Amino acid sequence: MLLFLGMFVVALVFSSVGFKKYVWFISIGYGFSVAAIGVALLIAGRGQLTAGTACACALLVAYGLRLGGYLTYRELRSSSYNSKMKNEIKSGDGMSMAAKCAIWISAALLYACETSPVIFRFANGSGTDALLVVGLLISVVGLIVETAADLQKNAAKKANPRRFVDTGLFRIVRCPNYFGEMLFWTGVFVGGITIYSGPLQWIAALVGYVGIIYVMFGGARRLEIRQNKSYGNDPEYRRYAKTTPIMIPFVPLYSVAKYKWLVA
Repeated sequence: MLLFLGMFVVALVFSSVGFKKYVWFISIGYGFSVAAIGVALLIAGRGQLTAGTACACALLVAYGLRLGGYLTYRELRSSSYNSKMKNEIKSGDGMSMAAKCAIWISAALLYACETSPVIFRFANGSGTDALLVVGLLISVVGLIVETAADLQKNAAKKANPRRFVDTGLFRIVRCPNYFGEMLFWTGVFVGGITIYSGPLQWIAALVGYVGIIYVMFGGARRLEIRQNKSYGNDPEYRRYAKTTPIMIPFVPLYSVAKYKWLVA
């Protein structure tokens, strides 16, 4: 577990940006922590790299840089976003240092657990196998979906800032970016199924995977509540929300707003 602990420390370092702004623990700090873990694994495991393990690390780097870069740009350049979200996201100004440290540590631990299938592949001396290849393909599709969804949403909002987005991928699912994220981490988890050694590794991998799925559904719930407030009087939006799945295409789950336990 030494390699896992090392990657946990990497996540602690990069997610510490949250001490400047509370939400960065779970946004900018998240993206760059994943990217940093990918780079650290490439360095630590350079003597045992295979095509599959190198691709797994590269995907973590690509995912983290894309997410961290996008969120940084949005935070620093999008005044409309910051103005809109000012009352939606807690500032953390009144939060004690102990509470911030607890969030920092738990977030960094989640990031280490999410990436643990790749970490354990190196720690266990495992190379490339068929399930890793399957997992990599799933993750690539997820990354493409997530990236395309963000680009399509930005384009739609530039064209019509006051309208909800129902074009492109948003025609088939209301949160395609969250769906892409779930696909990405499903691929990471699946890619490690054949190499987990002992209950601790299984627990870490499951905590990471279940944790990020929970976070995504919690994010979808917040978004749905926000959109209901903004567009609830629009008959087109109500029709769209009632006929388009919220998280997974073709799965008839249309609302998660009522599930108060989704508080991530």
